[in-house]
Amino acid sequence: MKYMKLGSKPDAFQSDGSGVRYVLSELATDVVVVVGEVKFYLHKFPLLSKSNRLQRLVLKANEDSTDEIYMLDFPGGSKAFETCAKFCYGMTVTLNAHNVVAVRCAAEYLEMTEDVEKGNLIFKIEVFLNSSLLCSWKDSIIALQTTKYLLPWSEELKVIGRCIDSIASKTSVDPANVNWSYTYNKRSGASNQIVEHHHQKMDVVPKDWWVEDICELDINLYKRVMVAIKSKGRMSADVIGEALRAYAFRWLPDSFDSLVSDDYMRRYKALVETIIWLLPADKSSGCSCSFLLKLLKVVILVGAGDLLKDELMNRISLQLHKATVKDLLIPAKPSDDTIYDINLVQNLVRRYMMLDRSNHDAVYFEKTESNGDGLRLGNASLLTVGKLVDGYLAEVASDPNLSLSSFIDLSASIPEVMRPVHDGLYAAIDIYLKEHPSLTKSEKKRLCGLMDVKKLSTDACIHAAQSERLPLRVVVQVLFFEQVRAAASGLKAPANGTTHGSTRSTANIKEEWTRPIGDNCNSLKKQLKSVKIEEECRANEEKKNAKSSKTKGGGLLLPSRSRRIFDKLWASSKGHGEINRSSETSGRSQSPPTTVNPGETKSSGSSSRHRRHSIS
Repeated sequence: MKYMKLGSKPDAFQSDGSGVRYVLSELATDVVVVVGEVKFYLHKFPLLSKSNRLQRLVLKANEDSTDEIYMLDFPGGSKAFETCAKFCYGMTVTLNAHNVVAVRCAAEYLEMTEDVEKGNLIFKIEVFLNSSLLCSWKDSIIALQTTKYLLPWSEELKVIGRCIDSIASKTSVDPANVNWSYTYNKRSGASNQIVEHHHQKMDVVPKDWWVEDICELDINLYKRVMVAIKSKGRMSADVIGEALRAYAFRWLPDSFDSLVSDDYMRRYKALVETIIWLLPADKSSGCSCSFLLKLLKVVILVGAGDLLKDELMNRISLQLHKATVKDLLIPAKPSDDTIYDINLVQNLVRRYMMLDRSNHDAVYFEKTESNGDGLRLGNASLLTVGKLVDGYLAEVASDPNLSLSSFIDLSASIPEVMRPVHDGLYAAIDIYLKEHPSLTKSEKKRLCGLMDVKKLSTDACIHAAQSERLPLRVVVQVLFFEQVRAAASGLKAPANGTTHGSTRSTANIKEEWTRPIGDNCNSLKKQLKSVKIEEECRANEEKKNAKSSKTKGGGLLLPSRSRRIFDKLWASSKGHGEINRSSETSGRSQSPPTTVNPGETKSSGSSSRHRRHSIS
C-alpha cells in the first residue's frame, strides 16, 4: 500500500478519555475547536497560519467574546480534523488509501490552500493522489470505498471520478501487461488468494483478473465503475457477465429466508435492479442461464417489478437448454398452493418455443413433404429442453398440492419430437401417481394418456409391468408392445426370402394398438400361433433345446400380476375363439406340423400377454 509521511515533530496530542483532546505544550491553549462530540484544546497561531476558514471563525469568536469554535458538519469527523491540526503543528502524519480522501475533504473544508502558505496540505495531497495512490490498483479501490462516507465533498472534489477512471483504465490493460497484485480465488483451492507478480508468476493472467477486487464496492459505486468499464468498449460480454455474477454471489444471500426479511428487502431490490440494468446488451451471451435464474428468483421474492422479470425471462428463454432442474426450482408465491412456481416454468418453455426462427442457436420449424408440419432441429438443444421438462416434472410431481391440470399442461407444452424416449415422462407420472393416490379412474386415464408406451425403453417397460399404480390397461399395453417389438426384431425375414410367418409393419402395429379390446381376440390367437411356429423353427435351425426356447423372442419375464391379467383375459375370450376356429383354419393354407411342449406353451403365453390395445 502506498503512503506519504508529512511533518517531523513527534505527536504531542493527548486525551483525557472523556472526548477531550489537547496538545501537550508549555504554552497554554487559547482556542477550543469542537468537532462532533470531541473538543480540541489548541493554539491559534499554528492553525491560523495554514487555514483561511479558521481565521474567519476565530475572528468571529473574538467578536462574540468566546474561545470556542463549532464545526459540527466537518467532513471526515474528528479523526480527519486531528490529522489536519497535526499538519499545522508540523507533527508527523501518515496518509494512505484509507484516510487520504477524508483528509483531502477536511483540508478543503478548512481552506488549506496555496494562497495561505506555499506547500500547504491540499497541494501535498493532490501530488500524492496523482503521482502515487491512483497509480495503484488496490489503493484506488480502497480510496473509492471511503468516498461514500464523504459525500458531497468527495464528489465535488472529483475524487470519485478520478478513482473510477483509474480502476476502469487498469481493467482495460492487456492481461499480459498486468504487473500488480490482485485477488483471484476463482478455480483455486485457497480462499482470497493474493497473486503477487513480484513473487510468483502466473503462466497466463486471466481476462477476469479484476472482478474479485471490485466486488467489495458499494452497489452505487460498483455501478459507476462497471459503466466506465463498459464505455471503454474493450471488455467482452463474457467477462462483464462474470463480473456481475461474482458481485451477485458476493452479496445475495444463500438462503432466501434472509432475503425476504424486511431489513434487507430494499437493499436486495436495489442490488438486483442494478445488476439487471448492467447486463450485456447481447441477451444470448455474457451470463449463464443458472445465474439469470438466480436473479429471477430474487426479482420475484423482492417484488422488483414485471419489467425486470420479463427482461430476465426473455434472456433465460434464449438459453433454456443450458439450465438444470435445480435452477428451475423457483419457489412459488406465498399465495400459491404449490411449492414451486409451475406457471413460470411453463411460461419459459413457451417463450423458448417461440424464439426467432432465424436464430441459429434455437430450433426452427419448417414444412416437409414427408410429414406435413414438421419440426427440425438446428442442434440438440430441443432434445435437451425435453429432458429438462421431464426432469422438472419428476421433481415437482411429489408436491401433494400440484393439480393434475398443471402437470398435464406443462407436459403438453413441448411437442412430441422433444421426447423421442418417454422414460423421463413415465418416471414423473409414476411419482405423481404415488403421491396422489386419490386420483379417480378417469384422472389416471388422462394422466397416463400423456405417455406413449411404444417409446419406453426395455428397462422402463419392466418397471411399468410390475407397477401396482398404473391402470391395468396401461400395464397390458406395455406388455403387449414389448412382446410385439421383441418378436418383430427376432422374426426378420432371411436374405433368401424364405419366411415362416409374417412380419408386421409399424403401421400394422399402430392399427392393432388402436383396436377395441374385446373385438379381435381371434386375431391375437392367429398372431400367437405365428409367433410360436417361428420360434420353434428358429430353435430347430440353431439346434437349441426346447427349454431354451422360452426366451427366444426376447420377451419379458412377466410378474405374477401380469400373468393373472392375461389368464383372465384369455379365459374370458377362449369361448369366442373356439366358435370361429374351424372357419379360421378352413380357408388357410396348411401350416407345417408343430409339436409344442409345455415349456413352449408357457413361453407363447407370455408372448400373447403383450398383444393388447390402447386405452379406450
